[in-house]
Amino acid sequence: MKELQREVAIVTDEPGWHGRQLKKSLKKHDIKSQYVSLTDCIIVINRGVKEIIIPGFNTSPLGIFVRGVPGGTLEQVIFRLNILHALYDSGIPVYNTPKAIERTVDKSLTSLLLSRAGIPTPTTWICETPEHAKIILDKETLNGEKIVSKPLFGSQGVGIHLLDNKSGLIHDEKFAGIYYLQRFIERQNNEYTDIRVLVLDGVAKAAMLRRGKEWLTNRSQGASCEPLILDKSIADLAESACKILNIDYAGVDIIQDKKGHFYIIEVNSIPAWHGLQSVVNFDIASCLIDSFVGQIDRIN
Repeated sequence: MKELQREVAIVTDEPGWHGRQLKKSLKKHDIKSQYVSLTDCIIVINRGVKEIIIPGFNTSPLGIFVRGVPGGTLEQVIFRLNILHALYDSGIPVYNTPKAIERTVDKSLTSLLLSRAGIPTPTTWICETPEHAKIILDKETLNGEKIVSKPLFGSQGVGIHLLDNKSGLIHDEKFAGIYYLQRFIERQNNEYTDIRVLVLDGVAKAAMLRRGKEWLTNRSQGASCEPLILDKSIADLAESACKILNIDYAGVDIIQDKKGHFYIIEVNSIPAWHGLQSVVNFDIASCLIDSFVGQIDRIN
């Protein structure tokens, strides 16, 4: 490892608790770190000139740990991902890789790739016009069923709506002109629960049960976190999804229906782990950084 470059960039706009945990774990490896926002980075296209200017780094960082990619217009999101691609293509370890982030930040692409591979996912429709969305909603909720409407790019349960034949179609600016409609899965005993599995380097490391006060089960929406024994069926399903998406680490969200069948509803390439950390007896940030540093060592 090159001693003069023992510093990495933690890409985030809101470091918070997660950023502090990552810095602490990196320090154990004698690696310094700086928080960097992709909005402050510059691409320079000029032969002989450094392509990517990263604030605070006179030389290229040893690696890039992606803790957050800020939302924005399509052009802004593409620009920010292009920065990560350029860094990765230049030989700098980027964790998770830009390709993995692209596959998972877009819910429609995630659902399509998993379904093609035979991974059980809820029935989903993606369309552009409100006319098509209304036809789907009216047909699928005719007998009292429900549909979940989500933004393609979103997290923490923000902008998600539960629709039925009484609510009708809801127009939300967070949809950005695309309707992602997913059949609502009724759970055993009508409970509002789902499962979050942490997969690292292809192996399911831990799981928790999230229990919502209402139908949303995101911790940020008030759900509680409970320890869950990671059995083989859940582990295999989460690991299979991550293998299909070729992702270094992920938070995989799974729902069990009334008949006991499991469905993957989302794979998060930039997952929060504050809730999971509260119910496990090992340091999640240290495990992530151990994996990240392992990649750096293999390249350097």
